[in-house]
Amino acid sequence: MNDAVREAASAFMTTHARLLDRRRFELLWGRVEPASVIAALDAYRNPDGGYGWALEPDLRARGSQPVAALHAFEPLEECGPTAFPQAAELCDWLETVTRQDGGVPFALPVEGSDAAGTAPFWAAADPGTASLQMTSQLAAIAHRVAGHDPAVREHPWLARSSGYCRREIAALTAPPHAIAFRFILDFLDTVHDVYAWAPGELARLAAFLPADGTMPVEGGAEGEAMRLLDFSPRPGRPLRRLLSADAVEAELDQLAAGQGDDGGWTIDFLARSPAAALEWRGYTTVHALAVLRAHGRV
Repeated sequence: MNDAVREAASAFMTTHARLLDRRRFELLWGRVEPASVIAALDAYRNPDGGYGWALEPDLRARGSQPVAALHAFEPLEECGPTAFPQAAELCDWLETVTRQDGGVPFALPVEGSDAAGTAPFWAAADPGTASLQMTSQLAAIAHRVAGHDPAVREHPWLARSSGYCRREIAALTAPPHAIAFRFILDFLDTVHDVYAWAPGELARLAAFLPADGTMPVEGGAEGEAMRLLDFSPRPGRPLRRLLSADAVEAELDQLAAGQGDDGGWTIDFLARSPAAALEWRGYTTVHALAVLRAHGRV
């Protein structure tokens, strides 16, 4: 069964996925070296050290963007324990766009033809205001890269952005939008053993999760939701200990059953162009397989 799942997914990736996600898929099974993944990632890199060029499929602009930094950190994390200078240089770029309070804006301005194919929420974002959602997701994954990259671990941007997250999270008295909540919990789960204040905040906010771990995405597509494995994709983590083991197994069953007849997984949100829809499927297929593999399902 596992071989059949992988072979079907491999056929889907070969047929439909962009090169970066094909390389990430191959890295998952140890078939390529980390350097080949980063070579594919470099195609999205700008001279300023940031990333653009539709690395975020629904933001197709050329210029560097915070959300593209998130997607750049993903393969940099996956390539561990090998460290690459692009990670610290990405922190350098993030430092240039971080607001005075230590937070990163949701998006930077997108103008003219660069806005084509870009989701309205990216194009309309206020570049002068920090976003807890964006900052927490960037700081979380940067901390995970820092686990094998001393240059990221010691970078001043990481401590600065983490301080912003601490202040903003402490002020929360109710769960925010489901997508933001996902990344706030991910940040707290990641830094649980880094900062003494993190365990208490994780326990406090995790109590807002429904028993089955499903929260509808307000303003999203019909049926769009954040699910338990979105909030807690990694086994053995502190957040997982706060969740129902039976609910986790049920979600893993549902994730495994989500592989389509063509070998790939689908998305439950609205893509902003045909190209983005297909790129998201390749990205989502890699993510689904990584989660299933981490849990011994493939």
